[in-house]
Amino acid sequence: MNISVESIKELRNLTSASMAECKKALSETGGDVSKAVVLLRKRGLEIAAKKGERNAKEGRIEAYVHHGNKVGVLLEVNCETDFVAKNPDFVQFTRDLVLHITASSPAYIKKEDVPADVLAQAEDKEKYYKEHCLLEQVFVKDPSMTVKDYMGSIVSKMGEKIVINRFSRYKIG
Repeated sequence: MNISVESIKELRNLTSASMAECKKALSETGGDVSKAVVLLRKRGLEIAAKKGERNAKEGRIEAYVHHGNKVGVLLEVNCETDFVAKNPDFVQFTRDLVLHITASSPAYIKKEDVPADVLAQAEDKEKYYKEHCLLEQVFVKDPSMTVKDYMGSIVSKMGEKIVINRFSRYKIG
């Protein structure tokens, strides 16, 4: 199948994947851009899982104070090298995360962080995870993906393990 350059560029703009990965995904999905986006997100999560054993000792602290100075967020995101920590895409990722945390008020980073006694009180566990766990929440800047999907796309682009280590959200009152 002949894949147009315009389709590859469109997919690259949507996913930030390499041109070669975009062309490969489009070939595998018969030129369907929306299916290729899903395929690339899935690959990003698979790549992130493979990098899970590595040490992430570099990274950055991102801070955000919302207009009116009533809400603020401090966030620590780790990666493997200082090179990635300074990368504009990684910096944008951390900035997007503090804005997401400000808007959606997660209580935990991942499902495993939820205490058993808290989870026992939840009527619907999956709904509770989606509302209170950062990685399970729908990403505020792109409702077609979760924060976990967004992180997977950054991991696949950077080629390093990336870990959201901790955050604190402060709110007056």
